[in-house]
Amino acid sequence: MSENTKIPYKIYLEESEMPTKWYNLRADMQNKPAPLLNPATQEPMTEEELSVVFCKDLVEQELDDTTAYFEIPQEIQDFYKMYRPSPLVRAYCLEKALDTPAKIYYKFEGNNTSGSHKLNSAIAQAYYAKKQGLKGVTTETGAGQWGTALSMACAYLGLDCRVYMVKCSYEQKPFRREVMRTYGASVTPSPSETTEVGRKILAEHPGTTGSLGCAISEAVEVATSHDGYRYVLGSVLNQVMLHQSIIGLETKAALDKYGIEPDVIIGCAGGGSNLGGLIAPFMGEKLRGEKDYRFIAVEPASCPSFTRGKFAYDFCDTGMICPLAKMYTLGSGFIPSANHAGGLRFHGMSPVLSQLYHDGLMEAVAVEQTSVFEAATQFARVEGILPAPESSHAIRAAMDEALKCKETGEEKTIVFGLTGTGYFDLYAYQHYNDGTLTDYIPADEELAAGFAGLPKVEK
Repeated sequence: MSENTKIPYKIYLEESEMPTKWYNLRADMQNKPAPLLNPATQEPMTEEELSVVFCKDLVEQELDDTTAYFEIPQEIQDFYKMYRPSPLVRAYCLEKALDTPAKIYYKFEGNNTSGSHKLNSAIAQAYYAKKQGLKGVTTETGAGQWGTALSMACAYLGLDCRVYMVKCSYEQKPFRREVMRTYGASVTPSPSETTEVGRKILAEHPGTTGSLGCAISEAVEVATSHDGYRYVLGSVLNQVMLHQSIIGLETKAALDKYGIEPDVIIGCAGGGSNLGGLIAPFMGEKLRGEKDYRFIAVEPASCPSFTRGKFAYDFCDTGMICPLAKMYTLGSGFIPSANHAGGLRFHGMSPVLSQLYHDGLMEAVAVEQTSVFEAATQFARVEGILPAPESSHAIRAAMDEALKCKETGEEKTIVFGLTGTGYFDLYAYQHYNDGTLTDYIPADEELAAGFAGLPKVEK
């Protein structure tokens, strides 16, 4: 039997092998991510201040950078078992199509109705809201995966769910919107006339297609102005990275099961939730000096936070009502073009990942969307899964790395995150198939305008 046939196409963990704890990567970071700051005082946000916006238990997770592992509550573990463990797939057909000596694996997170990894944190955040006795939660969503996941979690736990969806995605992806509504959520295109900050943004930017920063501002305003509600976020925050570590923990367990050691680990990067979750245990080994891996974050060239952004304190939202986070950012006023990067349209990046990137522990590349959809189409034709545009950024980079191996003859092992499916993204695929999909790369002058709005912080 050849070496290849020893590894099955899909590696599944047994239910008994599923992780029962989340891993907090910050515990092993020598340089911790900088604290969130109160924009009025520029002092670190306290637990009391954050509890006005977020659930109490989630605030504790957000501020804890020393506890390495958090127990996953049994009710969340039981919910996970409806769609987890997710498969780690050997991309034999893609390897053959590329004629590469590289071994390619992908962790597939689209095996649930939300179609993405977002459900891993949505159920956790909804659980803690329910535990606190809240009526409901508010949130924003870009491509719609997070809003869909949260609406599912809230329906399961009997919570009200109010979603502000980036306007261009609201219009491009009506069926994802309808899934949210089917699960009982209210969905509002952002920016909207329903909030004070939304009206202000529309006055300043008439006809804007919106951004995640706009939608965050509206969701936070609604949460803080209604009793019994808190705001929840699907990416960027430390607590989200913690919950998404389930992805990397499962991936590592599946690889260890067959004695496989990856050389390169790749994930798409918008706010950082799936990338942070995928690399967490591997980066932990690197930080502890136990092993070494190469990590690649892949972002859209239209919203290049890592590759062209500044490492600075900035608002997480366009309305400038949220705490300041130190991250790679294009400026909270930056509104990316209305392309199909969907959930990768946030102006900033996770403080955890930003610190790791700043310390040289991971790489980043920016790719154009026509190249991304070319890779997505090839992947779909040989692997049988229609990938989400976000996931396809990682596919593009994984294919590029595999083609480099073809040139050099190196037999590297590449692992990437396939965050979800693209069945609600057919408008984008239609544009690609019709030849009308275009690339947009912001000029330096556009980025400079965003940087000019960065707050002056003395920290």
